[in-house]
Amino acid sequence: MNNERREHLNLRNLPARLEVEEAGWYLGFAPHAVPILIGAGLLKPLGHPPRNATKYFAAVTLAELLNDPQRLVARASDALMRHWQRKNERARTKSVTEADVSG
Repeated sequence: MNNERREHLNLRNLPARLEVEEAGWYLGFAPHAVPILIGAGLLKPLGHPPRNATKYFAAVTLAELLNDPQRLVARASDALMRHWQRKNERARTKSVTEADVSG
């Protein structure tokens, strides 16, 4: 665990809003998993940010999710697994198609 993450997680009071990386740390997910969880509808950023804008999350909402393991852990783990299965399947399909074209 890096020092910045350790310091952030040991704060007595979290800031009211957290960025993607901080939200991931807080919930126990890698920061690159947060956009997947947003896409699955399990996390909702504050406001209505454009796709390429910095996303912020309410610490209070994240704390509620953290205290409901069935809602967060089980569903989030399933969503991440489905995401990577679909991505790997697309990669396999693409490589088979490319092999057929070149062969």
